[in-house]
Amino acid sequence: MKNVGVAQDACGTGGAEVSHAQDGPRGSESGTRSRIARLILENGPVTAAGLSARLGLTPAAVRRHLDNLLADGMVEVRTTRPYGSRGRGRPARMFAMTDAGRSAFEHAYDDLAASALRYLAQVAGPDAVAKFARQQISELERRYLPVVAAASPADRVKALAQALSADGYAASAGGAPAAGGGEQLCQHHCPVAHVAAEYPQLCEAETEAFGRLLGTPVQRLATIAHGDGICTTHVTAPSLAHRSTTNTHEAGGISA
Repeated sequence: MKNVGVAQDACGTGGAEVSHAQDGPRGSESGTRSRIARLILENGPVTAAGLSARLGLTPAAVRRHLDNLLADGMVEVRTTRPYGSRGRGRPARMFAMTDAGRSAFEHAYDDLAASALRYLAQVAGPDAVAKFARQQISELERRYLPVVAAASPADRVKALAQALSADGYAASAGGAPAAGGGEQLCQHHCPVAHVAAEYPQLCEAETEAFGRLLGTPVQRLATIAHGDGICTTHVTAPSLAHRSTTNTHEAGGISA
């Protein structure tokens, strides 16, 4: 079993909200198992009870499918301490997607995309890949800007998470556990993880776009492309960023 890391705690284990999957009349076993796997993929680590409530299935039925997914190496069990219980009670059993399970959901075009970027790098150099990545992410940035700008400063990270979720990133937002405050933006799914593993310029362009959209410094703490369970981005609180800038300007004035 694995313990849920600090980078994942900030956004909880619920992940982004998804529509409740309805079980059709005696739906096929494989179909139900696929829905369970997708819920785990999109929501991040989740309990069997949580899956049962979302799918409207009995706990016994959910556990049967989870046992099969565990046996196939699609999911793994993690543990997390219960909140608000002062240490009482057993750790909750959370089910999370493994790298192998995530791979089963990846698009069939990954190899083609990676080959295209490899060719671009060979012909035009690494800088061309970075320019391509920034051009690709600029379209997302253009669509997200009105949504983020319309939100209050306190809700902008949440608004960005909702916009990302609509595009399949299964994102969520939460308070950063580290000292200094701020927030963490968590993406439980990355459609281009396999390509980004070879070309981190895709992740770098995305992080730069987040900083521009939110108007505050951001730092990527973990990525699915590098083997982490969740893409985690720390977002500096705007008040802290403003204070740091003010102090820098004041220090510069004194030095002068």
